[in-house]
Amino acid sequence: MAYRRMFRAATVVCAAVMAGTVPAGGRAVADSPVTDVRVRPVAAAPSPTPSPSPDPFKGLSADQIADRAVSATQSATSLRMAGRVTSDDQPLDVDFSLNDKQECSGRMKIKGGAAELRQMDKITYMKGDERFWRVSMTSQGVPERQIDATIELLKGRWLKITPGQAGSRDLSGVCDLKALLADMGKDKDKDKDERGELTRGPDAKVDGTPVATLVNKKPGDGTTTVSVSQKGKPYILKMVKADGDEPGTMVLSDFDKPVKVVVPPADETVDLSKLDQGTRT
Repeated sequence: MAYRRMFRAATVVCAAVMAGTVPAGGRAVADSPVTDVRVRPVAAAPSPTPSPSPDPFKGLSADQIADRAVSATQSATSLRMAGRVTSDDQPLDVDFSLNDKQECSGRMKIKGGAAELRQMDKITYMKGDERFWRVSMTSQGVPERQIDATIELLKGRWLKITPGQAGSRDLSGVCDLKALLADMGKDKDKDKDERGELTRGPDAKVDGTPVATLVNKKPGDGTTTVSVSQKGKPYILKMVKADGDEPGTMVLSDFDKPVKVVVPPADETVDLSKLDQGTRT
């Protein structure tokens, strides 16, 4: 199971958004890390709890349970993903609801800054606080004078980003649920040394739902614990990656529930194509 795909998705969301919101006159530097952040400890794996009766996975190996979990999760038409991941010593907090129509609504936090993101019809709307915009543009080399002018123009307003606009990355794939889940399960095609050892751990609960826990130990890349629902469809409900690259915790919920996306009123938006015109001096 390619668990890291889910963790990396959170990193991609923030990196793409930050790189995609540079005014046309700014200098975009992809994947420019933001440093000097405090990393909180990764949450522990679910607490052991007595197994429910009967066990829906009785007689199945850890790999067989994983196959069922991947299939169920990939079949979801929508879900919510919330948690914290760390990449390049940079903690990223995300809370997104997205569906298979590339619609989403959510929030993210990075280095003390916060932003809200909505996407509908492949058009992205972002509303960040001053700290978020300053961190985003500073990390990409935008001149200080232009940053101040941009922040003043965006105060209390949404930035509207349309695919193909000059000065931006295409953010239409940020909320692509199918792409997010596409690579799950591909590790089974690798040899055992490369994919690591998958075993079943003690049963537990995630937000009151009984789960089976799958533990994946990969040499040189830490330990990942995955919680699979024992009630209803065997969705993946929680993933915890300790040590190695990109440690973090991700909780999945609200499977197949409607995702409500409210498009901001036109008078509360600023089009990215016009942003540079209003900040150029």
